[in-house]
Amino acid sequence: MTNNDVLRSVRYILDLSDAKMVAVLALAGSEVSVEEMRAFMKKEEDEGYRPCPDIVMGLFLNGLIFSLRGKSEDSPTPSVERKMNNNIILKKLRIAFNLKTTDIPDILNRADFAVSQAEIGAIFRTPGHKNYRECGDQILRNFLKGMKLKLRPAATKA
Repeated sequence: MTNNDVLRSVRYILDLSDAKMVAVLALAGSEVSVEEMRAFMKKEEDEGYRPCPDIVMGLFLNGLIFSLRGKSEDSPTPSVERKMNNNIILKKLRIAFNLKTTDIPDILNRADFAVSQAEIGAIFRTPGHKNYRECGDQILRNFLKGMKLKLRPAATKA
């Protein structure tokens, strides 16, 4: 999935305006204008589309964690990865939405996508671990779909 796809999905799940999306980024110390955010929200074929850089995606996810869970002076600020992948995105979304690893299969089941707890555990392992597994686009896409169904059930039926 592209960073733009993830941004659009999170925006829909939480029903955020362009200004609120910019405010979430600001929580992580990023300065993105509303116009830039609108360009990230467009589809590739639309005029004015701009791909969302990995650094902006990382800052957005950190800002989302601060927005949904609060910024704690006791815990360290999450790192900002220069290169994003689906594993990092899923991990940061899990943190932001305050989910346990055991919640992920239930959310995927909402999207009619079955996956075992062992597979989910492998996705959250450190790269290089013998049981590490890359998170494919299908898992991330269905996770976001499951979150839509969980948090906006009425809107997804319309």
